[in-house]
Amino acid sequence: MRIIVAITGATGIIHGITILETLKTLGIESHLILSPWAARTIELETCYTLAEVTALASVTHSPDNLAAGPASGSFPHRGMIIAPCSMKTLAAIAHGYADNLIARAADVAIKERRPLVLMTRETPLSAIHLENMLKLSRLGVIIMPPIPSFYQLPDSIKQLVEQTAGRALDLLGIENPLFRRWEGKGL
Repeated sequence: MRIIVAITGATGIIHGITILETLKTLGIESHLILSPWAARTIELETCYTLAEVTALASVTHSPDNLAAGPASGSFPHRGMIIAPCSMKTLAAIAHGYADNLIARAADVAIKERRPLVLMTRETPLSAIHLENMLKLSRLGVIIMPPIPSFYQLPDSIKQLVEQTAGRALDLLGIENPLFRRWEGKGL
């Protein structure tokens, strides 16, 4: 199994890192694409180094390399997650502006009808953001803002992040220990 993970410079970069950690633990091949601003955001928001994050991936691709495997429909994979997905990247994908490997790989996922999960990060949302999300949702893209759930009664931010990252992996059909399903409550 192979998953493409892209990380943009939006806030909430820990979601992408948690997804990479989980894929590595599960023994799933991951192909990482970091935007130029993602490297800076890793430094600003986490205690991870860029080298530590790239070491979590099976393969790391330059965002400028449009000859990389994920740029082609013949490159097999189970799906792609962009965590977090900036509004800039969302707009590029929504309008087919594939000027970097993240947007091109997402474009390929859409045209090949492979799962694409966008963990969009912005607040408040403008009408432009919402229209771009709606356009992509109508094409089958899964729009999943990293909004935490509280039914698992989290004790920490880490637990909130893990639940959300686990849910994103679940959307690609990847069983994982991070995501706890709602079992329901009797009255």
